[in-house]
Amino acid sequence: MAAQSGSVAFVRRTDKYFPGWAQAARLYSGGAGGIALLLLLAGCSASHYRKSADKEVYGLIQQYDRSVLGRTNDFSIATRFSDRLPDEILPAELIEERAATNRRVLHVQEALRLAVANSREYQAQREQLYLTALSLTGARYNFRPQFAADSTATIQGTGGEAQTARVHSRVSVSQFLRTGGRLSVALANDLLRYLTVRFAPNPGGGPPVALGNDSAINTITVNLTQPLLRGFGKNDPTVEALTQAERNLVYAIRSFSLFQSQFAADVVQDYFNLLAQKTTVRNNYTNYLRRVETTQYLDARSVDRVRRSEVDDARNAELNARIAYVNSLAGYLSALDNFKLRLGIPISDVITLDDRDLRDLETAGLLRSELNRDAAFRLAVEKHMDILNAIDRFEDAKRKVRIAADQLRPGLSFASNASISSEEPYDYANFDFDKLRWSTGLTLDLPVSRLRERNTYRSTLISFEAQLRSLVSTLDNFRNRIDRALRTLEQERLNYLSRLEALRVAERRADMNQMLLEAGRVQIRDVREAQDALIQAQNNLTTALVNYLGSRFDLLLDVGILLADEDRFWLRDPLAERLQDSQRGLPPLHMPDDQVTPPDHFLEPQL
Repeated sequence: MAAQSGSVAFVRRTDKYFPGWAQAARLYSGGAGGIALLLLLAGCSASHYRKSADKEVYGLIQQYDRSVLGRTNDFSIATRFSDRLPDEILPAELIEERAATNRRVLHVQEALRLAVANSREYQAQREQLYLTALSLTGARYNFRPQFAADSTATIQGTGGEAQTARVHSRVSVSQFLRTGGRLSVALANDLLRYLTVRFAPNPGGGPPVALGNDSAINTITVNLTQPLLRGFGKNDPTVEALTQAERNLVYAIRSFSLFQSQFAADVVQDYFNLLAQKTTVRNNYTNYLRRVETTQYLDARSVDRVRRSEVDDARNAELNARIAYVNSLAGYLSALDNFKLRLGIPISDVITLDDRDLRDLETAGLLRSELNRDAAFRLAVEKHMDILNAIDRFEDAKRKVRIAADQLRPGLSFASNASISSEEPYDYANFDFDKLRWSTGLTLDLPVSRLRERNTYRSTLISFEAQLRSLVSTLDNFRNRIDRALRTLEQERLNYLSRLEALRVAERRADMNQMLLEAGRVQIRDVREAQDALIQAQNNLTTALVNYLGSRFDLLLDVGILLADEDRFWLRDPLAERLQDSQRGLPPLHMPDDQVTPPDHFLEPQL
């Protein structure tokens, strides 16, 4: 009722200031054009369109996750700002948020959770996947019924008098066909009102006869076009665009899955690197305290038993230990800030890393990978997302050649259309199908000039060979990466064993020299060297353990079997349950019984 009152008021105002427009408005509001206007004014909110896009895109990602990866995960690009209007988010709010100080104790799983929730890099990758799926919705839209509606109102007159008012409305639906054709159906509605009375001569010679004041005609039109040779079916550019958009989403799903694994491995590796640095800081501080004790001890004995030069030597070592401690502490704090950046949390947050994670890693020990190089490469070809994408892009290049070759063929198209209009006067449904107008025919386009198409075809052949080389290069690079990863993993294992033994030796040497110093049987230089060797051995052992973890991550990532979505994946061995006996083997740098093997075994291998 309120809407009706508003329209009446509008008519009165327009009638006052624009004579004739009021009558046109009445005509418009009484016909199909009025319905179109109301639909236009009502419209859908921006929020509706956003929700509609999210629903379709998330559904696509779930569908492709299931078909490509065999599983589905919750996926959303929503953030804490997503439900707010952009104008409501002010720089001052962000400044205050980043300046706030939170205190938290981090363990590695919490670090992963924070990274997934807050990392700007992770969010950017999510959004890239979303945009790829969004592009696919556009390509699919071409093959759905596409509805359109428009309405135009005009008024004509002479001088200050309005004579006619017309409303032309059109509703149509069209659709691309998988065969390369296009079908469209349109309904046009034309309403004409004469604002002045029309008269026609009287056949009997009497006074002129008044004609009807209104006229309304509906016209239905159907059009069909279908290529029969060039561009038929899968060779149609629009069909190919849909196929490529579908392939692109497959690639994006794989790439995002690979990114998730790489990202999780990087966060875990960074976390344990920080714990190793934290251990180094503590070791350096302990070393500094030992140097202080040694200096104080020698200073007390410098009265009659120790030369002053030895006290100065100890003091110099103490200062060097202090410098090492301060530098390692500063380096750790800087690395911790960089880690906050990776997690996406404010730099002002005060975080403490849980040392128990490092102890758990030490307890788990070195998880060996008894995987021979050929089996590792075969696994990578089956599992690694980059290799699978490279293979499929090679197939894309083949398809492009086929489509470009199709464009060199003659064109033969079938076209048909039919239309029928209702009869006057004001009767929308008064159709006389005996007056249906139609046409049908064939159009032949002979390949008289195909220079552009020829050049495109030749370019696609070159692109195909480039893609072939790219695939071969990808395979060779992965073979190289896997061999290097296997060597590096064994290298880190052997180094860890050596560093473990070096620590035992350094501990015995430091204890022995300290006792000999108290007995006056060694110089302070020997004690200092023993203490230096001990602190270095302690730091090296922790670093070697963390380096081994990183090398194992690299191998598992290169093979494509790092299961980063499993709980505490860094302590698990995904190869243990996967490998068959035929896939097991010795690493390229294997040394029997962990004993040093002469170089000729590796430098001059038996062929």
